[in-house]
This record gives sequence, structure tokens and C-alpha cells, in this order.
Amino acid sequence: MLSDIEIAQSAVMRPITEIAAAAGIPDDKLEQYGRYKAKLDLSLLDRTGENGRLVLVTAITPTPAGEGKTTTTIGLADGLKRIGKRVTVALREPSLGPVFGIKGGAAGGGYAQVVPMEDINLHFTGDFHAIGAANNLLAAMLDNHIYQGNALNIDPRTVTWKRCVDMNDRQLRFVTDGLGGKINGVPREDGFDITVASEIMAVFCLSDSISDLKERLSRIVVAYTYAGEAVTAGQLGAVGAMAALLKDALKPNLVQTLEGTPALVHGGPFANIAHGCNSVLATKMALKLGDYAITEAGFGADLGAEKFLDIKCRMAGLTPSAVVIVATVRALKMHGGLPKTALGEENLEALEKGLPNLLRHVHNIKDVYRLPSVVAINRFPTDTDKEIALVIEKCKELGVNVVLSEVWAKGGEGGEALAEEVVRLCEEEQGDFTYSYSLDGTIEEKITAIVQRIYGGRDVNILPAAQKQIERLTALGFGGLPVCMAKTQYSFTDDKNVPGAPEGFTVTIRNVRVSAGAGFLVALTGDIMTMPGLPKKPAAEGIDVTADGRITGLF
Repeated sequence: MLSDIEIAQSAVMRPITEIAAAAGIPDDKLEQYGRYKAKLDLSLLDRTGENGRLVLVTAITPTPAGEGKTTTTIGLADGLKRIGKRVTVALREPSLGPVFGIKGGAAGGGYAQVVPMEDINLHFTGDFHAIGAANNLLAAMLDNHIYQGNALNIDPRTVTWKRCVDMNDRQLRFVTDGLGGKINGVPREDGFDITVASEIMAVFCLSDSISDLKERLSRIVVAYTYAGEAVTAGQLGAVGAMAALLKDALKPNLVQTLEGTPALVHGGPFANIAHGCNSVLATKMALKLGDYAITEAGFGADLGAEKFLDIKCRMAGLTPSAVVIVATVRALKMHGGLPKTALGEENLEALEKGLPNLLRHVHNIKDVYRLPSVVAINRFPTDTDKEIALVIEKCKELGVNVVLSEVWAKGGEGGEALAEEVVRLCEEEQGDFTYSYSLDGTIEEKITAIVQRIYGGRDVNILPAAQKQIERLTALGFGGLPVCMAKTQYSFTDDKNVPGAPEGFTVTIRNVRVSAGAGFLVALTGDIMTMPGLPKKPAAEGIDVTADGRITGLF
């Protein structure tokens, strides 16, 4: 059996100019990065005519068994193309942290991939480097301002802005810098975030133009004065230079699937510590280029989909026409308590115990957000007919259809049935899109609404330090912003060891901070960290390059 990278490397890619031409993109709107990658001019957004339909792909709570959300997203797009639809897929760019860590790449799998897979998973077109440079320029200008006389009267103990690097590196979580004497800066405690957790990444992905980007950058809060007033990037005079670093990166990247479907891969915030969606610009451009725009949101629907719907759609004025919820029988059996080593055996009891996880996600999409949805079962050879029948039966009780997906093994052909159901939902079902909370409520009320309505919890425990932060942020005028929850992806709770669909639990909020440029508040729960670490055996140990420049072991 070929590995994902072997499948990708054996593919015959079409020149990116051909992919662009087939999507109706003229040559003068294309900036090529080699033969198979290009950036698209933002003026494509000015096209007249109706937008396509937006379809969101999300999933159950992740497990080590895997769910295949990105693979399903790509296979669905290829399936729609096979049944004669004009379609564009919009995805996030992978972070080097997971690529070299434990998760691996994020370009799909099997015969449902975007290519060139190695480029996408590594440096690609340099977007993440530009985002990191803009982030660190702001940090340098902030510390230089303090060193050069501190005209803004910044209290160094209140600096909230961290430097970033796109790598899992626990050694950088907490550092002390500015040491070595007066000429080397002002000593203070500091730290690094991974680039995908930087507010610059969130700003980048939520901006809809260069002018909007500059406005958002100017609002970023980096510290507070001795009097308790917020200090922004705009006050430091950093915005113009940051925007200059980001102006080319802001253009969406065009690549292709293995079957030649146009794919926009752009931006990549994590969904457990950020808002987990590709850029607004890529999504809106995908809607301009096809009758259907297929996109995904990170991790389970309680994280990526919640933030996609409550934050991204709210800010960008987007309304999905349908939602696909991806699950595997294997993962559901893990949610039912079965160890990974026993997943190949039929076990209806474990499956029934794990099904409530899927059903809660389905309920949220259908009854909280009021959107048409379908469950896509990413089928494995070990799944039995009885197990599939049980999933179909339970989902039908909620009025949601189940479609088997075989895109990993068959590509677009294995996604045709799912594509037909998605088309039916878009054309025949009428949603009544509603957010899970109102912006009019207090910060505490918004957090509580997410915990109770989306996670299924009973209550919220806001620690005293977090409560003080809420009061301060409310007084500073940030109380009307939406909330981005930073929570483990492995559970509805804030404890990664609690699978399934638990009830009656309490979520602890230990920190609340503002991302004023992005336009949301971040509530940190449990032991979530904004700088991951590498596992005992990182994936990087298995990656190599042959003498002729061929990459091996990437995924």
C-alpha cells in the first residue's frame, strides 16, 4: 500500500495556469510561485454575479483512531466535480509544529489530497514566515520603545505581546530576556507562542482587504500603561511596516487536488487555541470561483465549527448552506471506551456508548445553529454492516442522513454519494442560521452559553484572576466581542481524558484576554498552552531527503 506522500509524488500535476484557466482566472490575476503554485490577485473578489454555496466540513471529537476531516473535504470537492459541479475547496495551511511533531501534515490523505503536498506542508509560499516576521517586528518595536525612554509610560510587567516561531518548542514557553546589561534591553519575563496561535495569524485570516488588515493591526493591544490604559500597535507606529510584510502573503494561494480541482490553501490558526479557519479572503474567493465552495474548520465541531459559525461567519457575513459532520466507526468505538488495539473487531456495545459524541455534534449543528447537515462515515475495511446500520439508525432519529465516504481509497469517485447529498441539502433544505449566543450578553454569559449549549456542560467556574480580567476588559470597552475558547480538542470538557458525551461537568476558565485586532476575546481553559511541545518520538525523526532532492517520510 502506498503512503500518502508516495501517492502525492506519483501524481501527474497540471500546470497551475491550466487549473486557473479552468476556474476562469485570467493570467493577469495569477502570480506564479513555480509551476504548480500561485497567488491570486485580490481584485478577483470584485467579480460581479452570484456567489456559490458555502459548505462547511467538521467532525466528531478527535481520537487517536483518526477521523479524516481534511481528506473528506477534498474528496467531497472532487466528488462534486465528478457529478458536474463547478467547485473550489478552501483549506488551512499546515503548521510546521504538527508536521514535525505528532499529527503530521494536513494536505489530506490517500487519493484525496491537495498537491504539491511537500511544498504545502513545508515552506509553501512563505505566508507563515511573513506572519512570524510581522509578529516579531511588533515585539521588537515594543521593547525598543520601552528601552528608548518609554514615552507611552508602558508598565513592562503588563506586556502581553509574545514573540512567535512556527515550531513546537516547549523550551520557549517561558523565558527571561533583555539580560546582559543596559545596552541589551530592559530585563523582563517573556515567552513565545507558536505562529498559528499569534494574533497576527487571526488578524490575517479575518481581514477582507489591506485596509481592513491595517485597521485590525492598529487595534492590537500589546501592553498596558502604569495607569491601566491599553497600548496598541497603532500607538507604537508599527502598522505600516507590519502591513508591508503581510501584503503579498494576504493573497490566497492556488493549488490543486489530485484530480485537478482548484484549491485555495491560505492561513492556518489552530482551532484549540485560536479560531481554526482558513482566511476570509480565501473563502470569499472560493465563493466567487465556483457554484460550491467547500471548506473545513479545525478539530471537532465544538471547536472549529463553533468558531467558524460564531466568529468567522458573524464577522464576514457568511451563511453556510450545509454542514458535513465526519465520523468513523473506529473513533466512535474509542469514545465508547474501546482501546485502539481492539478497533478492528465488531463491537456494537462500545459503538453505542460512543455514538452520543456524534449525536451531540449533530444536535448542535441542526438544533442550535439550525443548519442542514449530513453525517459522512469515513469507512474502514473493518467496519461491519451492523455497525454502519447502528450509526444510520441513531442519526435518523435526529432527522439527519448518513452517507458512506470512501474518498481515501477512491478519491472523488468515493465521494460522489456524499456530493449528491450535499447538493440535495443545498437545493432542497432551508436552514435558519442562528448563532449560539448573542453579542449583547456579558462575557460570562457568552462563555456559559458555549459551555452549556455546545459542550453540554452544566456550569462554568471562572477563577478569581480570570474574573478580574473580565471586569477590566469590560471596563475597557471589550465586553461586546465574541469569545474564542481555548480548550482541549480531545473532549467536550476541559479535561482531555474525558471522551464521549459527558454531562453535568464544569469548565474552568483560568485566563481571559483580548485579541482586539482579531476582534474577539480568548478564554483559556484547563491546561491548554499556546506553545506545544514535541512528543517523545517526533515525526521529524522519520523525515529525510534523498540525494536527488526527493523528500521521504513526511506523512
